[in-house]
Amino acid sequence: MSRARVLVVEDDGRTAGWLRLYLEREGLAVSLAADGALALASVRAMPPDLVLLDLMLPGLDGFGVCRAIRAESPAPIIMITARAAEDDRLRGFELGVDDYITKPFSPREVVARVRAVLRRTRGYDTAAPISAGLVTLRPDSLELSVAGGAPIRVTPIEGRLLSAFMRAPGRAFTRAELVTRVLGDDYEGSERTIDAHVKNVRRKLSACGGGAVIETIHGAGYRLVTHAATA
Repeated sequence: MSRARVLVVEDDGRTAGWLRLYLEREGLAVSLAADGALALASVRAMPPDLVLLDLMLPGLDGFGVCRAIRAESPAPIIMITARAAEDDRLRGFELGVDDYITKPFSPREVVARVRAVLRRTRGYDTAAPISAGLVTLRPDSLELSVAGGAPIRVTPIEGRLLSAFMRAPGRAFTRAELVTRVLGDDYEGSERTIDAHVKNVRRKLSACGGGAVIETIHGAGYRLVTHAATA
């Protein structure tokens, strides 16, 4: 985790200050942004390794900031929110959020969540390219592509999900298995989170082409199947 860069997007100065203090004690390099516009400028100027993003921001809210970040950066995002409803969480996961922290929270919880997400995402980019059918995933650049086609960027979670499927095409994975492989043993949220990430991956596989699709196996989970690409 040494010197990983964390961008804290929080409009409350006191909260931002103690988040910075505790994260810097962990050896992280921390920058602050008080609103969505400043957050996006910071992402473009110095791409972070992780974004800690408050949902309730002035102007553009956390969902809007997440959507904008995802349009240009695969950096993992942890959303901080007072909303505990599952529908709100699933909306965030569909936008590309990697994890949630619900208010009120302790500094130890924040540090633990940041450590867990960084542990899952850093080092993943050393893996070799993986192919299934005509589709190739490049973990080093988090890109999905078919030869001759434009690459499509995926998030770290989507990359790990694709990696699991592409290393064992045709195998059915339960939601519980995918939670462990993609989100880690320490993930405490709902297994339905995987459904949101599968939905995103399906959309990107479709846009990429190449005949690879993720099928739902009712009562079991999901599997990747490959077909010949159509002209």
